[in-house]
Amino acid sequence: MINWERVAELREDFGAEGFEEMIEVFLDEVTTGLQRLGAAATPDAMRAEFHFLKGAALNMGFDEIAGLCAQGEELSEAGQDASTERARIMVQLPQDCAEFTRDWHRKLGIAGGRAGAGQGPETGHPPFR
Repeated sequence: MINWERVAELREDFGAEGFEEMIEVFLDEVTTGLQRLGAAATPDAMRAEFHFLKGAALNMGFDEIAGLCAQGEELSEAGQDASTERARIMVQLPQDCAEFTRDWHRKLGIAGGRAGAGQGPETGHPPFR
């Protein structure tokens, strides 16, 4: 679930151009973070990637993902199996990113947005599918 109030705060704080740049960085970081999480072979490596993704998710208002990452981070830190959390994040985060790229203009009430077009933000970043 995306915290659209948080997203609106970010756009207001950073302005239209700064927010567009933030989206591009976020999507790039999430793509890389998901790849690293999928490849993580040790609890310590998984913990680091859960922590990284948690921070990115919290910053952008992806509250549900942040919670899953926190659970995975805690389990990994304790040396316990976090494969369920990893699997859920690997599915849910791309879905949330697709929803975000599709809907953010409409959710923030921005005229001229490409809501529903299935395209990424104005930055040209390819959409999540």
